Amino acid sequence: MKVLTVIGARPQFVKAAVVSKALREIPGIKEIIVHTGQHFDENMSDIFFTQMEIPKPDYNLDINSGSHGVMTGTMLAEIESVIQREKPDWVLVYGDTNSTLAGALAAVKLHVKVAHVEAGLRSFNKKMPEEVNRILTDNISDVLFCPTKTAMANLELEGYAQKPAQVVETGDVMYDAVLHFKDKPSDNEVLKDTLAKHSKFVLATIHRAENTDSEEKLRNIFSGLEEINQQIPIVMPIHPRTKQKLAEHNISTNIDLIAPVGYVEMLKLINASSFVVTDSGGLQKEAYFLGRECITAREETEWVELVEAGVNTLVGSDTQAMIKKASQIINSAGIDNQGQLYGNGSSAKEIAKFLAGNHE
Repeated sequence: MKVLTVIGARPQFVKAAVVSKALREIPGIKEIIVHTGQHFDENMSDIFFTQMEIPKPDYNLDINSGSHGVMTGTMLAEIESVIQREKPDWVLVYGDTNSTLAGALAAVKLHVKVAHVEAGLRSFNKKMPEEVNRILTDNISDVLFCPTKTAMANLELEGYAQKPAQVVETGDVMYDAVLHFKDKPSDNEVLKDTLAKHSKFVLATIHRAENTDSEEKLRNIFSGLEEINQQIPIVMPIHPRTKQKLAEHNISTNIDLIAPVGYVEMLKLINASSFVVTDSGGLQKEAYFLGRECITAREETEWVELVEAGVNTLVGSDTQAMIKKASQIINSAGIDNQGQLYGNGSSAKEIAKFLAGNHE
């Protein structure tokens, strides 16, 4: 049996690492990896393949520029050619990126079954390109692997019980990944320097287009971060887009901006931090898995369980709300967590077994 995996962005590399490992452990399964190139520089892409022991991609499409339409259309055409050449039994896609939608569209048009990992998530904000991507991908997938009961409930409300797709609650492969990689050693110099410099710090990441493309939002967020930084140092692995926008709008900062780091290093930074401020979907969960409270610079989140549990607070670009919440948790000892909201750490194996047993 052939499984063609389509990945292109950092969170997908993390998820693919544990699922690919589980697939390779099942006799008779051949995985073909297609890297669209959506994240393409060494720190945003290559390091993840090396560090996480993902097999070298069989195809690297090197598609990393252009508008959403141009990128998605180019990926669609290129992935279609790969599918025609390889003739897989399944096309496996992850999350909510342009790579996700392009892989699913290419497969369904060629009558190849689609499996969507991290299905059923909803922010209910269609201005987010990720929301559109995940809704469309769910609608054309043959099997939807849901990470949470909330995701299952979302699909039930959308009428998936009456649709031919199979909906399966697997738990979250991101929890599998954290358990697998959190103790892996690292000799990264950026990590070493950061931990040597700061005995106590807040970890922050800001990269979403909804924040970086709005000068007002970006200024408000960094105003809040600057205020927090006066109480406790903030460390921020700087995303290339954020770095560009800060320069473009002449926004100066005293935050400790460091180069992007790999997944293992990010886990170690989270673990060493007092708490996290982010607009990343993945980092919200990784903070939870590692027992750190999170302040999220978004108006909504797909991970509503964390908000309901009181370990994640949505502040959007509200400067004062960010400062107020940070002041409340600045001396906290972290949160009590065993990952119970997201399965037991065996999600990747469940996905691999399902594909192996349902390939006819």
